[in-house]
Amino acid sequence: MGKLAFVYPGQGSQSVGMGKALAEKFPEARAVFDEADAALGEKLSTLCFEGPEDAQKLTRNTQPAILATSVAAHAVFAKRAPKPDYVAGHSLGEYSALTAMGALSVGDAVKSVRARGTFMQEAVPEGQGAMAAILGLEPAQVRLACEAAMQGQVVSPANYNSPEQTVIAGHAGAVERAMAKCKELGAKRALPLPVSAPFHCALMAPVQPRLREVLTTLSWKAPTSPLVSNVEARPNSDPQLALNLLIDQVVAPVRWIECVQMMADDGVTRIVEVGPGKVLGGLVKRINKTIELFNVEDEASLTKTLAALGA
Repeated sequence: MGKLAFVYPGQGSQSVGMGKALAEKFPEARAVFDEADAALGEKLSTLCFEGPEDAQKLTRNTQPAILATSVAAHAVFAKRAPKPDYVAGHSLGEYSALTAMGALSVGDAVKSVRARGTFMQEAVPEGQGAMAAILGLEPAQVRLACEAAMQGQVVSPANYNSPEQTVIAGHAGAVERAMAKCKELGAKRALPLPVSAPFHCALMAPVQPRLREVLTTLSWKAPTSPLVSNVEARPNSDPQLALNLLIDQVVAPVRWIECVQMMADDGVTRIVEVGPGKVLGGLVKRINKTIELFNVEDEASLTKTLAALGA
């Protein structure tokens, strides 16, 4: 039997009601939400369980909400499942992965991603930045389209999600020009994304010093399983490097294709997506068809995954 990895979703996986069923049934999940509520001094749990959706969509709320839900699902799953050989997270999901592996406390993690979300929101005035998903064009071609579309502005690949899907980010005008260029080069579709800021591009540079200030005050430990980082697509267990990579990640693209390939090349045959939604499982399937996929977001998926893993 091959190696096992857990992956943790990023922004865009949220939904009203997430984590509610697990928190009602399992004390370890409830404890995660209680710790998050206490750290933030507000009822994040109520926002996760009941919404409203508008408030949930604000980046400063979305990030702690998804993290708390993912770590709560992990708390239930980890008590019953084998230890992973690797963990990985997509963007925000790296914070969930590090918290799940004991590198950060839940309280420190939700406070840091609340700050991260706030800083990202404030880095670029609304309407000036944009993101778009490019479908059906090779990543190298998307890079070329971005270079051709810059014209003194910022636009670059932000997420290398799968061989067929690259997300771009930058100034709104440059993103529009890059979308048109991608279509010229043969992209099937270029879709603007409903986001509040252009993540993972040079426009996020003002976030870095502010985030470093927050992260350096936290208490860090080595993660119990190595994290395959978005920035390097290599496994890491050094807490100081983990901190530095989270700072780099703000302006660097998420190299998800390479993260999955690295794990597959090292013998990972089963991946469990821990947290709300199944977005990452869908991407993994497009990157490597041989990996078996599971997820844990509620009691039904937990039961099914534990049975499949023989736990």
